[in-house]
Parts: sequence; C-alpha cells; structure tokens
Amino acid sequence: MTALSPGTPPAPAEMQTILLIEDDAGDAFLVEELLAGSPTPPKIIWARSLAESRERLTDDVQCVVVDLSLPDAAGLEALRQVLTMAPDTAVLVLTGLNDAHMGVEAVAVGAQDYLVKQDVDERLLARAISYAVERKRADLAQRKLADATRLSRENARLEHGLLPVPMLRAELAAEGLQHHARYLPGRRQALLAGDFWDTVQTPDGSVHVVIGDVCGHGPDEAALGVALRIAWRTLVLAGHTGNELLATLDSVLRNERKSPEIFTTMCTVTIDPDLRHARLHVVGHPPPLLLRGRVPGDGLDVVPNAPSGPPLGIFNGIDWTTIELPLGEDWALLLYTDGLIEATVGGGPDLLGTEGLIGLIREQGEIDLDRIITAVREMHQDALSDDLAAVLVGRRPR
Repeated sequence: MTALSPGTPPAPAEMQTILLIEDDAGDAFLVEELLAGSPTPPKIIWARSLAESRERLTDDVQCVVVDLSLPDAAGLEALRQVLTMAPDTAVLVLTGLNDAHMGVEAVAVGAQDYLVKQDVDERLLARAISYAVERKRADLAQRKLADATRLSRENARLEHGLLPVPMLRAELAAEGLQHHARYLPGRRQALLAGDFWDTVQTPDGSVHVVIGDVCGHGPDEAALGVALRIAWRTLVLAGHTGNELLATLDSVLRNERKSPEIFTTMCTVTIDPDLRHARLHVVGHPPPLLLRGRVPGDGLDVVPNAPSGPPLGIFNGIDWTTIELPLGEDWALLLYTDGLIEATVGGGPDLLGTEGLIGLIREQGEIDLDRIITAVREMHQDALSDDLAAVLVGRRPR
C-alpha cells in the first residue's frame, strides 16, 4: 500500500503523483484506500492546508485533488488559489459539498472535474484522476498550438512588412528594363533570413541594386539584414554611393551586430540612366553573372575583377575598388547569395559553385530564376541548407 504522509518522496516515472489537499485525516485515508486498488497505485503527497500544499507541490505532481473546505480557504476561493499555484497541473475537486451549481462553477473556473465524496468509489476516482490528467495535457497542448499559431501569424505579418518593394518608375519597363527577385530563407517557418536585397531608382534615373548576406542564421541575423537594407536604401535616396555608402554601412553593422565575429558580404550595383553602363562593388560576395545578348553561350560569364575588397565588419579603413562594367544594349545581370551555389552535386561533397551555376543556366538556355531555384532545391532534396536571395536585372530592347 502506498505510504500516506506529508513530504512523500517522488514517485517512479510510470506512476502518477497526486497532491491531495485535505484537512481531514479520515477522508485522506479513504482516498488512499480507494486508489490502492488501482493497477498502478499513484504516489500521494498529502497536505492539510493550502499553505502546506505550496511546500509540497513539485514538478512531479500530475494532479491536485483538493477539498473546498480547508483551514485557510474555502469554496471557489480555495480552488482559485490552487489554480494559481499550479496553472499547468490537472486539478480535481473532491469535496463533501453536494452542490450541482458549485460543481458547474468549479469546472467553469478551471477544474478538470468535480466529485462528491459520498458518491465516489475506487473505479470512479481512479478514472476521474486519469481523465483529468489527460484533459489537462490536451488543454496545454491546445494552448501551446494556439500560441504558436498566433506567434507565427504575427511574425509573418511583420516579416512581410519588412520585405522590400522595389522603387522603380513605370516608364522603365517601356525602356526594356526587366527586374525579378526571389527570396527563400533556409530556416524553417521563416520568411526573413540574414540574406537581403533591394532595388531603388533615384531621381537622376540611375537604378541601384544591393544584395547581401549576414553570416549566421536566425532571427538576430534577419533583423541585422533588415537594418542594413533599410540603411542602404536611405543612403542611396540621400545621394550616397561607392565607398562613402559602404563605410557608413560598415559602421551600422558594427553598431548593430551582437558579436564582433559577425560580418556581411554584399554586392552593390549602380546602373546609369541610359541602362548601358554599371558600377559595381563586390564586397567579399560571390561575383554576379553577366549575360550579354539573350542566349547564355559564350556571352555568359562572371563579372571580372571581383571582389572589390573584403566583407563589411572585418577590417577598418577599407577602400573598396569600383568595378566599371560596360553593359551594352541587350544584357542581364544576376546577383545572388551563396545559398544558390552551395548545393551539392549528385549527392557528393562537391558544391555547384559559380561554374556549376553557369553550366546550369547554359543547359536551361536562359536565366530563369524559378527554374534555377527549382533545380537547386532538387539538389538539396527540397530542404535548403542556407538562405537564398537572387536578383535578376536586365535590359531587353523591343
């Protein structure tokens, strides 16, 4: 028979542990006798008052059985105090008050069940305790699911609001400018990652594009990526470009990052208003691909003379080299983060790499972001190992 005494040691894992709050020793003994015949008798920790029960309540307790006539509390007030004390534990009322109205109110307040001592036998009590425990587990699981769903929706709304909307004048399309972007976080259930991109047209007609990658994965890196993107857009709209812009972004990174080891790679492009010439800064980032003409044969290659210098956040006082890039009449420029080229080829150790990406585009016969990303995801078996961002900007005269 289970020993009944205050301060009983924890029960084995396969047994239920019950905290019985009952000031009457005879009733407490009766509860023990009723439960002793169960296939697996529970461990009972007995407390004579609410004050004593606070000392006896442990994480092992799966169900609190409480009388509503205690020395330091009575009625629904006693129940409310128990629910406050043990919010994640099943609570079953076992009382001498044969009051149907009180029973309904007790369940409404939060008890899993309401039993009258005079009507209880061993099967009913054991079953009621088991049901109360399972009901509480279901309630907690439902609450966690609701909280997770609500948090996911809030995060989705926030992240959607932080994704960029390109600032391009409508008449650019008439001039043949094309712009496409894709963004896929590597972490599960996320819309934002440490990768970022943005596109802005300034009043002089120049088109500015940025793509970047904050090292690491997670919400902190995503927040830093958003901060850098917004800082870049603000600086571009204020007329800053080149090393002045990059130095300011370097300062923003150093002030916003949570660890001195965090750095950011980046590629910025400024396309002249006539859409025939560009200036690039490849800041420790994978070099863009340039396609002259429309067929990715010999006209597709890596932008030469990259990188312009190291990533942001590593060295002080850096001057990044400007890459002058003639574009011509008919061209396409593909900017991307390393998530696009780090897919393994054939399931082996070799990565796709820049040359593999060029080969994939030539095989497909065009630069189609959706087809490229589909192929990369298939290499990853549809589970990206890294964040992925890509921007395709080009001029296709009619």
